[in-house]
Amino acid sequence: MKRLNLAVIALMTISLVVLPGLGCRGGSKAAKEGLKQVDLTYWRVFDGSDTFDKVISDYRAKHPNVRIDYRKLRYEEYQDELLRAFAEDRGPDIFSVQNTWMEGYLPLIEPLPDSLKITYSELQGTLKKETVVVQREEPTMSLRTLTDEFVAVVPEYVVYPATVGEGTTKNRIYGLPLSIDTLALYYNKDILDAAGIPQPPKTWEQFQEQVIKLTKYDANGNVAQSAAAIGYGSNVERSADIISLLMMQSGTKMTDSRGVARFAEVPSGASRQSLPALEATRFYTDFANPTKEVYTWDSSFPNSFDAFTAGQTAFFFGYSYHLPLITARSPKLNYAVSPMPQISTDTRAQINFANFWIETVSKKTESVDWAWDFLQFAAKKQNVTSYLERAGRPTALRSVVLEQREDFNLSVFVDQVLSAQAWYNGDDATAADKAIEKMLDDIVKGTTEIGEALGITQQEVNQTI
Repeated sequence: MKRLNLAVIALMTISLVVLPGLGCRGGSKAAKEGLKQVDLTYWRVFDGSDTFDKVISDYRAKHPNVRIDYRKLRYEEYQDELLRAFAEDRGPDIFSVQNTWMEGYLPLIEPLPDSLKITYSELQGTLKKETVVVQREEPTMSLRTLTDEFVAVVPEYVVYPATVGEGTTKNRIYGLPLSIDTLALYYNKDILDAAGIPQPPKTWEQFQEQVIKLTKYDANGNVAQSAAAIGYGSNVERSADIISLLMMQSGTKMTDSRGVARFAEVPSGASRQSLPALEATRFYTDFANPTKEVYTWDSSFPNSFDAFTAGQTAFFFGYSYHLPLITARSPKLNYAVSPMPQISTDTRAQINFANFWIETVSKKTESVDWAWDFLQFAAKKQNVTSYLERAGRPTALRSVVLEQREDFNLSVFVDQVLSAQAWYNGDDATAADKAIEKMLDDIVKGTTEIGEALGITQQEVNQTI
C-alpha cells in the first residue's frame, strides 16, 4: 500500500516549482511571469455564451489569470470564417469541429500533450501567510480514460496518429466532445391518434405499415396528407444521415480501414452477395415512388421540417437540436419523440446515428497548456452538466447517461448514444451530403438506376478524401 501511495503522489506531482513573492513587495520576476495574464479565444456555433458562462466562471475561479473570450458564429459562415482567420494568423485558440470534418482539420489542431504545466496562486504558511506561485506538471487524459469515460463513438473521431519523433508516431487525442446528438423519430400525436395508432413504430416494418395507414391521397392519386418525410433527398432534412443509418443497419460497410468509401460494394465475408446499400436505398426511395404502396412524399412538399411543423406530415426525422426549433415555429403542435426505428426489436442489434461537435485546440495558439487545461476542465462531469442543462444537449459521458434518462425532453436521444455510430465521408462532408441528396433525387426521378447511382456517389465521396 505504501508503494502504491508513493506512485500516486509521484504521478500527480511530477514537477513542482514553488516561486515565492507573488503579491508581495518586491515579488520575484519568476513569480510574476508564472501568473501572467492569458487570453484565450473560443469559437463555437449554435450555443450562446450564456450556456458556457458557468463553465468559464468556475474555471476562472481556479485560474483568475485566464480570460476566455467566447464567440458564437452562425453555422453558415463558420467554416469560411474559421479558415480565413487561420490563414490570416488571427484564428481562435479553441474551436469546435463537426465530427465528420475532423480529418480535414487535423493539420490545424494541436493534439493533447502527455502533460501540461499549469500555474496556481496559493496561500501557504502557518504563522506567516505568504502567497506563492506553484507550477505543476500534470498528466493529461489517457486513451484508456477517454475510452472508459466517453461513449463508444467518440474515440474513432478524436484519436489519430501524431508524429512524436523522426519516423515515430503515437496515437493522440485531438479533441473532446461535450455532447452527442442522435437521429430520432418525431411524430404528430394528433395525426396518429386520429388514425387509431396508439404508439409510434419500433421497427421499419411497423413504420411501413403505419405509413400505409396514415397517408391520404386526392382524386388524382397525389399525396394530400403525408405520413412521413422520407424518399427524396433535397427536401428531406438530414436525408444523407437517414440513408446512411439505413445502410449501416442493413449491414453496409461504409468505409474500409483507410477511410475510403465502400458502401457501393458487397462487404467482404458477407453471407449473401446482395448489396445491403442497394436494398436500403430502394427501401428509402420507395416512399417517394407513386407505384409503391408506401408512397407518401413527393417533390411538391416543402422542406421536411417545414412540413412537419405545419402539420403536413406525421413523421419527421431529426435531432435534439430540433426540439426548440419546432416549439418556436409551432408552439401549439402536439408532438412527441420516439427512438429511431430499427430492423429488429433485438436491443443488442440496435444501431443509431451520431452527430456531434468536438472541442479542440489550434496549432497556432501560444497557450497550448492553458487551452487544453480548460477543455479538459469543461469536459468533466461536474463541469459539463451545467452546459448540458443550459443548452439542452444529450451527454457524451457514460456517467451522465443514467441521470439524463430522467430528462423528459432528452431521454430518447440519451438512450441512443450508447449504440450510436457515424462514418467518415471525406474531407468535405458538405459536398458528400449534397452528392447523397442528389443521388436520392436522381433515383426517384428515374434518371439513374440505384446500383449505378451508388457507384457514382461513392466515387464523388472518395474524391474528397
